[in-house]
Amino acid sequence: MANVCGLRTLKNEPVPLKSVEVQVDVQGHVASVSSTLQYENQESSPVEAVFIFPMESNATIYSFVARIGDVEIKAQVKEKEQAQEEYDDAVSSGQQAFLLEESDESSDVFRLSVGSLPPGQSASVTLSYVTELAVQADDALRFCLPAVLNPRYTPAGSKSLTAAGSGPQGESVPYTLSLGVHIYSPSTVQSVQSNCPLTPLEFLSQDNTEAKVSLSPGHKFDRDVELLLYYGQPHQPTAILEAGQPSAQPGSLMGDIVAMLSFYPEIPSIPSSQMTSKGEFIFVVDRSGSMDCPMNQSNYEQTRISSARDTLLLLLKSLPVGCYFNIYGFGSSFESYFPESVEYTQANMETAVQKVKSMQADMGGTEILQVLQDVYSKPCLPSRPRQLFVFTDGEVGNTKDVIDLVKRHALSHRCFTFGIGEGASSALVNGMAEGGSGHPQFITGAERLQPKVMQSLQFALQPVVEDISVKWNIPADISVTPLSPLPNVIFQNQRAILYFQLTGQSSGNISGSVSLHYTLDKKAVENTLTLNMKPKEDSSMLIHRLGARKAILTLEGERGEAGDKTGKERAVELSIQSGVSSSYTAFIAVNTENKQPIKGPLLRRNIQPMMFSAPPGRMMRFAAPAPQACFMKCSGSLPAAMFGSGPMPAPMFRGSGPVPAPIMASKKRCRGRMSPAMDAAPMAPAPEQDTPETKDPLLELISLQKVDGSWDLQPSLASIFGKKEEEVATALPGKPEFLSVWATVLAVLWLHGHKMDFKDEWQFVAAKAVAWIKAQSGADLTGFVAAGNSFLGLQVELQNFGLQE
Repeated sequence: MANVCGLRTLKNEPVPLKSVEVQVDVQGHVASVSSTLQYENQESSPVEAVFIFPMESNATIYSFVARIGDVEIKAQVKEKEQAQEEYDDAVSSGQQAFLLEESDESSDVFRLSVGSLPPGQSASVTLSYVTELAVQADDALRFCLPAVLNPRYTPAGSKSLTAAGSGPQGESVPYTLSLGVHIYSPSTVQSVQSNCPLTPLEFLSQDNTEAKVSLSPGHKFDRDVELLLYYGQPHQPTAILEAGQPSAQPGSLMGDIVAMLSFYPEIPSIPSSQMTSKGEFIFVVDRSGSMDCPMNQSNYEQTRISSARDTLLLLLKSLPVGCYFNIYGFGSSFESYFPESVEYTQANMETAVQKVKSMQADMGGTEILQVLQDVYSKPCLPSRPRQLFVFTDGEVGNTKDVIDLVKRHALSHRCFTFGIGEGASSALVNGMAEGGSGHPQFITGAERLQPKVMQSLQFALQPVVEDISVKWNIPADISVTPLSPLPNVIFQNQRAILYFQLTGQSSGNISGSVSLHYTLDKKAVENTLTLNMKPKEDSSMLIHRLGARKAILTLEGERGEAGDKTGKERAVELSIQSGVSSSYTAFIAVNTENKQPIKGPLLRRNIQPMMFSAPPGRMMRFAAPAPQACFMKCSGSLPAAMFGSGPMPAPMFRGSGPVPAPIMASKKRCRGRMSPAMDAAPMAPAPEQDTPETKDPLLELISLQKVDGSWDLQPSLASIFGKKEEEVATALPGKPEFLSVWATVLAVLWLHGHKMDFKDEWQFVAAKAVAWIKAQSGADLTGFVAAGNSFLGLQVELQNFGLQE
């Protein structure tokens, strides 16, 4: 019997979602997004469709409009429990209703309920949101439209956010995505790149500051859509003042002016050779089952865990001399390589390298909270700043608990995070980095993990902007209120976007200024922006929405003093006033135009997750105690317990019934987590096939380097040069005691001559090597470099060794 693939209903019938249309308007570094989902009930009874989908964690939803026939219903923001009650009452009485709510546990997951859709009826819902675009290492601005929502592992005893119900598994998406992007840039638009096919970039202005581009027709929404926008002057600071709503109360957020300031502090680079650190580096690596999934759909041999292994080896060789370090692996439990952080010595490094080489995705679920609690329980080392690096595919159900823990320890460390693979929770990865004054990175598609990790290591070693404050030079009758806390640090090539509420009125076109004050390398610095105090008018109120969202997120983490309103109460008030969603509120729309109740039994149609095939010839491994892995091919036989035939945890969105929360997924080869209910029925381990291991010569060379930066001559090093050990030893241009200097010079020459495209990955390794070479007295370094170039057939310049021609 043929297997039926695709998103299906619980009765194996097509889901009502037909298409997704998205329009994106980019103004500088802010994107305004309008997304329309088209539904059609093809069944003979009324349908309630439930659709769970991912959003970028920093997205600000400010409008939700439903259309049924010729009737348009604009949703209102209400306190979440009230909205849920109104929705239930409407649906139970036969009315058409729509409910949009944020997950209680993760700000990047939403649920849309479409209630009482009559037979043969079409309906559409339009979500509008605004979001800041993240700056990438190459100065691109990144926009991501998530399609992938990985099932989130939920700790035992907790409710499951994305537990899958029963239903067939699929490999195709039965609806299409159309996406158009209109770009308005303060400087020239140079190019737009994407992981999906695009139409040619069309410029709409003579100075190339306005352009548009679209996804190629017929695109299936089977993976995250990522756009990278390149501007001519990406670091240009800006200040935008937006007028309040005329109908809003003066003194309220929506009635006052809101300012959005964007600063790019100029932080000069320190050469890698001059970097020294007495810090403590702690690496926390996800070893749960889903880390055995492929990094991307084009390379099934490169798994997430193998990429993490290679990256850890590179990090261990790139650490500065004199630091301390430790490595943790976590899953359902956790382990550390050393009881506490140890000094970066040759012996300790070799012990760690051997353990990293054998590291597997064999530790079950994703209990990230307990490993972080152990890290924070260890006292910080005196005069050794703690830098925490966390690698995960970001599939957890207790996101807010994890972020709160990081925030509570924000003053004792910096936290750098890496979301590996499509579907990594942006709420978790962004939230931990923001809460820990670090920097987040996402690795999707065919990207390599190593260069992004090296960029974060450079952030950890470079000077940062600290002691940040803002000073205003504006008319005295205007007061300023910050809408969110100022950042603790700003990294090199990173921006700071700040929001302020300006109360009071100024007469005429008065100018003013605002200054960002900070310290850089213990020196006071000031950046100033000139302001036109006449605000611009924009009916969409996008700047107000962004500022409101920042204020709401701050309030959600506060606890009110005795007699004061709690953070929740104030967040609900601001959410309703601004029309911006929060974890405490929801959008509710009821069709009051329809006076006739819809009759007939109401069918619940959950949009189910799809389970996708493993690559040909490859079977995934299962490991106790909590087996998790990429799922097998959809035509294969799988235990019924895996698809929810047993008891399932209650949905995380609402506690009013045992209906498992569904999810939307994408055409992914792996769909990681099983819920705790699935752990009881593990599959038999598949026999592993022996495949020849292809060694990366770059990683092989780096793995041979010693802690002090030098290389010893040995057969494996010589083979990387394409030589025999005897050949290398015979070509030594100096005394025998300089053999290690000769080997180290050759290694640095080889990196410059053969791996310049990967310089971001080996720059710290080479810097340590050059520093060691220059510290060796008695060796003719100029002669060694000349002899090495001749021996390897290269022409690497002396300046790469800090020497003059």
